[in-house]
Amino acid sequence: MFRRPLGVLLATIFTFALVTAPPASAETVDLTGTVALSNCSGSVVRLAGAPATAPALVLSNGHCLEEGFPQPGEVIVDRPSQRTFTLLAGDGREVTTLRATKLLYATMTGTDASVYQLGTTYADIQRDHGIAPLELSEERPGAGTGITVASGYWKKTYACSVDGFVRELREGGYTWRDSIRYTPECQTIGGTSGSPIIDTASGQVVGVNNTANENGDRCTMNNPCEVGANGQVTVRHGAKYGQQTYRLYGCLTPASEIELERPACTLPKPA
Repeated sequence: MFRRPLGVLLATIFTFALVTAPPASAETVDLTGTVALSNCSGSVVRLAGAPATAPALVLSNGHCLEEGFPQPGEVIVDRPSQRTFTLLAGDGREVTTLRATKLLYATMTGTDASVYQLGTTYADIQRDHGIAPLELSEERPGAGTGITVASGYWKKTYACSVDGFVRELREGGYTWRDSIRYTPECQTIGGTSGSPIIDTASGQVVGVNNTANENGDRCTMNNPCEVGANGQVTVRHGAKYGQQTYRLYGCLTPASEIELERPACTLPKPA
């Protein structure tokens, strides 16, 4: 997994304008709204139609938690957190430090995602820093979709396309479902974990970057394998992967809370 960077242990009136701000186009996908974590990347995200007065959310990976990886089968919900994030402008300039109030959700089971709730609103960030959040897509991306993986840690973007989808991706004791596999142009590296996967046509976030097969090994840590419906295992040395995020819509509320008991919520739940 891409948790740690290489070389380190593997980083008012206008207030409501952000709600109706147009999405980025393919020519303008940059680092706007991304964040750098201590060990990973992430992004400030919102649901379509969420009020500007709602607490802002930060999306990253479950394996990017400060205290280490969640255990297989573990789901963390509504835990206090004071984690900090460095907010970036489009050119990678460091704009400010944002602070969480709680970890809304984190798991490495079925998907590899974490969502933090901040102590500041989308409106606050827009007013004080001129940065609008990235919008989460409600739709599953399709094969061939042009994407950009935007790393706040490295202040770098990687452009490629969705190569396909993996029914089951296994790495060590973890299993992820319906993962995104990239075409080879996205040569993501350590520290890009948690980067938003942005649809370059719509500017919306369709996934979160999380792993790659580094050595060609079979189903081991940092060497995920693909498992088909018939159980056949395929190893793709050098392949890079991410997890889809459209399922967050069924579980997150416009007020930036998590409600796993909602009928539409299909994210893994605590045992």
